[in-house]
Formats: sequence, C-alpha cells, structure tokens
Amino acid sequence: MDPRYQKLAQNLCRYSMALKKGDRLLISAMEIPDEMTVALIREARKCGAHVWATPVHTVLNREFVMSGTKEEFKETLIWEMPQMKHMTAFCALRGGANIFESSDVPPAKMSLYGKTLQPILEQRVNHTKWVVLRWPSPSMAQAAKMSTEAFADHYFNVCNLDYARMVPGAVALEKLMRKTDRVHIKGPGDTDLRFSIKNIGAVKCVGERNIPDGEVYSAPVKDSIEGVIHYNTPTVYQGCAFENIRLEFKKGKIVKATCGSGDIKRLNKIFDSDEGARYVGEFALGFNPHVREAICDILFDEKIAGSLHFTPGRCYDECSNGNKSQIHWDLVLIQRPEYGGGEIWFDGNLIRKNGLFVAKGLEKLNPKYLLGRGK
Repeated sequence: MDPRYQKLAQNLCRYSMALKKGDRLLISAMEIPDEMTVALIREARKCGAHVWATPVHTVLNREFVMSGTKEEFKETLIWEMPQMKHMTAFCALRGGANIFESSDVPPAKMSLYGKTLQPILEQRVNHTKWVVLRWPSPSMAQAAKMSTEAFADHYFNVCNLDYARMVPGAVALEKLMRKTDRVHIKGPGDTDLRFSIKNIGAVKCVGERNIPDGEVYSAPVKDSIEGVIHYNTPTVYQGCAFENIRLEFKKGKIVKATCGSGDIKRLNKIFDSDEGARYVGEFALGFNPHVREAICDILFDEKIAGSLHFTPGRCYDECSNGNKSQIHWDLVLIQRPEYGGGEIWFDGNLIRKNGLFVAKGLEKLNPKYLLGRGK
C-alpha cells in the first residue's frame, strides 16, 4: 500500500474527524482505489469506531438523476435518512474521470434532486463529524495543467499538510471577524463590494471538515450586500463550466448575473433554483500555501492562498444569516498581484492587501510562515 494512503487515513480519522470508541462512521467512496478505502476502514477501527462503506459511481449517479422521478428521489430520502441519522461521522472521498459528467442533466432535474435530498445533507453537515475530499485523477491533473504523477504528488502535499500550524493565525482571524461589522472588498475590474457581518460569527477551518483546508468563514447580513464582485477563477457547477462570473447586488440580492464564458441562461437558472439562491450564505478568506492556482475543483479552489470566496446559496448553521437554499456555490476571487491584486477592509482597517495579510496578528496566515520559512 502507498504509505501516503496510510498517512492520509490517519489524518482523516484522528485529526479531521477525531474518531473515538463507539463512533459510527459512513465512508462514501466515489471511484477511489480500494486500498484507500481499506486504509480508512483499518484506521477507523483502530480508533474504536464502527465502519460502513458505500461505493458510488459518477456515471451511475448521473443516470439515476437524469432518468429518475420525484417519487424515486422521495423514496431515496426515506431509506437514506435513517442511515445518516444513525451515523456520528461521515467521510466522502470523491473521485471520477470526468468532472463534466452531469453537464447534460437538465437544470430542473438537478434542482428537484437536490431539493428532495437536501435534508440528508443538512443532517450530515449539522449532526456528524464530517470530512469531504477529492481524489486525484487524470482529469484533475489536466485541469491543473500537470502530469498525472506530478498532480498526485501535489495532492498529497496539500492534503497531508501540517494543518495544526494554521491554528494560531486562524484563531486570530476568527476573533477579528467575530467583532467586525463592515467589510469592504476591492478587486480587479469593477469589484467594489460592501456588506456587514455583524453578530454573524466566524469559524476557522484548519483540516477538520474539508481537505484540503485553510480558511475562516462567516456570512454577510442577508440584506446588507451592495455593489459588484467580479470573480477571476473558472468554476464548474452541476457539471457546467463558467468563467469571469460577475454578480451585482442590491439589498443583498443578486439582481444581475453574467459570465464571460459559459451559458448565461444556465447560470441564471442556477440562481433561480429557489428563493435563497440569489442571496449569499458564506464569506470566507482562503490561505492554504500549497494551493495557488484554480483547477475547477471547489474544494481546492476555495482554499487558494490570497483568495476569498463569496458564496450564493445556503448558509451554515454555525454562521447563520437565515438564508436557506439547495445550492451552495463557492465562487472564488484571487487577490494576489498576478491576478490584479485587491484589498479587504474590516471597519475601515486594511486587513489584507494583494493577497497578504497586513493586520497585526494575522501574518501567521501568510505562505512564508505556513511553509516554515519565516516567523
């Protein structure tokens, strides 16, 4: 067995999920090597957990959604919900050869499927110790413009990072965001966005839920957002690719959505999925030093060093602004100089400039420190 599998399994079971004796773990294995699932099962049992593993296949899942009926989706909810309620921990490893596998599923069918099974997602997110990560594949390597072998090396460097090193800086940023009211974001193009995060709270993410990790998130007061944000990274959502998405906000709502590349009608259908889809459920700052470029994979891209994501859709219970939606689309803006730079201000104070934290106490979130190259 590749020793990197064993190390990743140890990190997931002992650090991310902190499994204890008597925990009940469900592993959702989507097209990953059997050896990795075996490593997880063995490590979880060493922790004293009871383990179940469910194989998932992207092509079969596409067919289920494409030709499925509302009655079938409801029946799926009936038999899957008790299973999820029984679990205290959940680990999803998501592989797959084609990130566009669901691109031809009609938006209305995707919306119906997502809405019907939403309670399972909420149960998992709010009531289990969960962790979700991708698995390296040739398609991911291609998106990253790397060889398959080089991308696999990059993947394990990112996922097996010493996440404990992020904790001091993340704690400081979390405290600052908890006491912040007004946020002002400036960026390339016509990005100029203002909103409040007063009394919403903040949560640090340092390897305990998503892998790779490296962010602190909050959420805007639902009706406080005014201005424009122009994202500068490509994204794939519900199997469709978009680039240069531009959102215009008034009183918290997306009143205009366009994109430089992609189907604008499809884009707006996503934002019309339900009432909450045109409001924002998350605002977060990313700082993983190993993640530098977008690869059209949200779990990686939202952690890019020097980035932020501003997320239409559902909020998290830990930082709730009351917005409910079946979508949660982490759209990313990179503010490093090579991407046009940018600034983030909290209550009139400059916090980050051109992707580097400048506020006192936050320097430990900059790549130089996280990679062990400076104080």
